[in-house]
Amino acid sequence: MATDTTTAKPVLGVYQHGSAYMVGDGFPVRNLFPSNDLDRAVDPFLMLDYAGPQYFPPTEHPRGVGEHPHRGFETVTIVYEGRVAHRDSAGNAGVIGPGDVQWMTAASGIVHEEFHEREFARKGGVLHAIQLWVNLPKASKMTAPGYQTILNGDIPAIELDGGAGRLRVIAGSYQGRKGPARTFTPVELYDLHVKAGRRVTLTLPDGQNTSVFVLQGRAAVNGSRQAGEAELILCKRNGSQVVIEAGEDSLLLVMSGDPIEEPIARYGPFVMNTKAELIEAVQDYQAGKMGHLS
Repeated sequence: MATDTTTAKPVLGVYQHGSAYMVGDGFPVRNLFPSNDLDRAVDPFLMLDYAGPQYFPPTEHPRGVGEHPHRGFETVTIVYEGRVAHRDSAGNAGVIGPGDVQWMTAASGIVHEEFHEREFARKGGVLHAIQLWVNLPKASKMTAPGYQTILNGDIPAIELDGGAGRLRVIAGSYQGRKGPARTFTPVELYDLHVKAGRRVTLTLPDGQNTSVFVLQGRAAVNGSRQAGEAELILCKRNGSQVVIEAGEDSLLLVMSGDPIEEPIARYGPFVMNTKAELIEAVQDYQAGKMGHLS
């Protein structure tokens, strides 16, 4: 069945990671954006770090990244293998494992740490995860911080027609099933498994920025070239149909959202609208206004 080109979202390109680095001593990541200068094309998403998969040997000293601040956006951590422990200055703490999601709203400012969970570190094992940063509109950047632990069992899982695969709705909705994540602007976030040789057709809102990230396997979108591990297929805003064809058994993350279309000013862990707001964020952090971990 041919793609309906009148409604299909055109493909802007297929991108490999633009940089690779270690976050702390526990998260070896490949960055898809912002390292590829895709800000406008992926808005409202700000960053995609793909961690692992990498084996870590046993240790009594959990690896990770210590106390650090954020302001102006949300962090979304999706774990596929391993276990990650979180603690923040708003008093939230939790552990997420395979299939779980942590959705932290930094907003006006929060300080947190992320480490391999102690028992996982002690036994050793493979860490495999994604961290997304999702922007907040100017009107919400200075609201109170928040935290959502979204466990695997709370995420609707839908078996696709004809046994083509399985889709989990983290945010937004699919076939009337609503994801548990609360968002400030419209976002569709799906965890998707597609079997080799199968085709899946998704309908996403016209005007949203949409991309499909390949964690494992090989897949094409709306006639693009096949993308492999750690590659991002980016669509244009116009159109609503996204046809995914899997050349191999594939694990994918589908990201789609209404663009916020406001100025973006970045400085490390802060994302605001102006340079003056960034300076204020640094000063507030240094003054302890975002709190500290005890």
